Amino acid sequence: MKNYKRLLRYAKPYFNFALANAAFNLLYALFNVLSILVFIPTLGILFGTQEPVYTAPTYSGIGSLKSYLEQQLNYFITTQSEQSDEVQALVAIVLLSALIFLLKNVFRYLAAYVLSFLRTGIVKDLQDQLYNKLVELPLSYTKSKRKGDLIARMTSDVKEVEQSIINSFETISREPFTIVLVMLSMFVLSWQLTLFVLLFFPVAGFIIARVGKSLKAQSLKAQQETGVFLSFFEETLGKLLVIKSFTAENAFKSKFEQSTKNLRGIMNRVIQRNALASPLSEFLGVLVVLVVLWYGGSLVLRGDSLLSPQEFMGYIGLFYTIINPVKLLTTVNYNLKKGKPALERIMEIIDTSSPLLDPIQAVPFRFEQEIRFNQVSFGYDKEPILEEFDLTVKKGETLAIVGTSGSGKTTMVQLLSRFYDVNSGSITIDGVDLRDFKKSDLRKHIAFVTQEAMLFNESVTTNIALGETDAPLNAVRLAAEKANAAPFIKQLEHQYEMVLGDDGNRLSGGQKQRIAIARAFFKDAPILVLDEATSALDTESEREVQFALDSIQKDRTTFIIAHRLSTVQKADRIIVLDNKRIAETGTHNELLQKKGIYANLIQLQTLAT
Repeated sequence: MKNYKRLLRYAKPYFNFALANAAFNLLYALFNVLSILVFIPTLGILFGTQEPVYTAPTYSGIGSLKSYLEQQLNYFITTQSEQSDEVQALVAIVLLSALIFLLKNVFRYLAAYVLSFLRTGIVKDLQDQLYNKLVELPLSYTKSKRKGDLIARMTSDVKEVEQSIINSFETISREPFTIVLVMLSMFVLSWQLTLFVLLFFPVAGFIIARVGKSLKAQSLKAQQETGVFLSFFEETLGKLLVIKSFTAENAFKSKFEQSTKNLRGIMNRVIQRNALASPLSEFLGVLVVLVVLWYGGSLVLRGDSLLSPQEFMGYIGLFYTIINPVKLLTTVNYNLKKGKPALERIMEIIDTSSPLLDPIQAVPFRFEQEIRFNQVSFGYDKEPILEEFDLTVKKGETLAIVGTSGSGKTTMVQLLSRFYDVNSGSITIDGVDLRDFKKSDLRKHIAFVTQEAMLFNESVTTNIALGETDAPLNAVRLAAEKANAAPFIKQLEHQYEMVLGDDGNRLSGGQKQRIAIARAFFKDAPILVLDEATSALDTESEREVQFALDSIQKDRTTFIIAHRLSTVQKADRIIVLDNKRIAETGTHNELLQKKGIYANLIQLQTLAT
């Protein structure tokens, strides 16, 4: 119930639409009941049992409302019959019925019309909060999850909540009005017969509840399997080159078909149980109608009932009218159980708290002197990557970080950007702990150029001015020129407005990397991180990109992570990471003279070439 109540809070901004929907539903229910009651005198005319009333009745209070309305309608019919004939009176009743049915359906449409704003608004806000939460959570969260499962929660789970739960809100907001008005009318016509009817509803509800017990468990399995299905599909699209090159198509097809087979089996059980709700509730409702028809009809035929034949037929019509609302309300139980697992999966992400919180009173960012790692220890899981790590980097210094894979090179700069928080120790800038800055303020002053350019399916301008919606075109072009990207951009079909495709696939590797460097130039941050920025390029592309990298490092504090040691020889200082700490430090020549780890790495790479 807690999650249902939370979902209702998403409806708060659309409360006016909910009120309008309730008003229109009330009017719909009123005219729905009137559309049945108006046929009672019509049946009296056809059966010849309508009592003529020649004097207009007088209203004498709520206690005589039923009699007053009947007499008023009979007076109208009698007047019409006296002025013309009973056929004309029947025509008048038919026209009145047509008007009532018209108004009934107009209000039904208006109720659905205003509800659409509430429905789509809740879905939009739910997706917005889910997206914002995923963007805010640390990298460790998304790395630990399957991308396909996260996509499933954003798409199919939200759709399931809309179809199962939000649609149920619509039913709950409409059908009770009809049930209450119909039940009141039935009590007015015959309270004894209505009490007899009510004995059967608990029995029907108990049977329906028993059938729906297993639906929630099956729905949860379906949502989980959908996440597996989408994850596998997304992974296949992203690694299709590897799959084809290793002729692994058949193996992946087999795994995919097994996933769809599992999903099909689960969905069959969900659909079959859900499909049982409507026919079961309808059959039980009709069964009750038949019992009422037998019992009430027997009373009327024996003369033991106060109901006239036309009133009894109207009573049956009213009771049949109540079946569909009751049926819809019973299916609400199925739908809520079906949608609950999807809602829980969505709320699981929204409720996830980020350990990377901004301080209540943030310190304005300032970098004038140095960056210092003080006894830093960190590990993604139980296994530590850095232990009691100490390092001081002066402003304007170019620091190269080398070491074997897994030695903590990338982890070190990710800690600097506070993508993760240290387990112990601290990282300070001019003596201020990173955790005392706002994350956005800190990251605004650090520019990244990574091994993978990470371009978006947007224009060149948007990719360079990432995060700036109204970036001056002159600044974008200047950044491109500094990154040595302007020459090839001018040769593109639409130049700076050229859309680069998924992951920038319309560009070569070197071109993509120069766009990434242009992005760093545009950001103009005082701290620059080059994480394997040329390792994926061929020799010619590396030469072009290295020229741009040499240019961007000027007047910046630069951290260079590299496997190709030829790219770090000009660094002011090189540190070698090994066994979770700094094993060696010095310039290129100083480290060669030590003939330690760095010298061995240089020798190995020289032999490899």
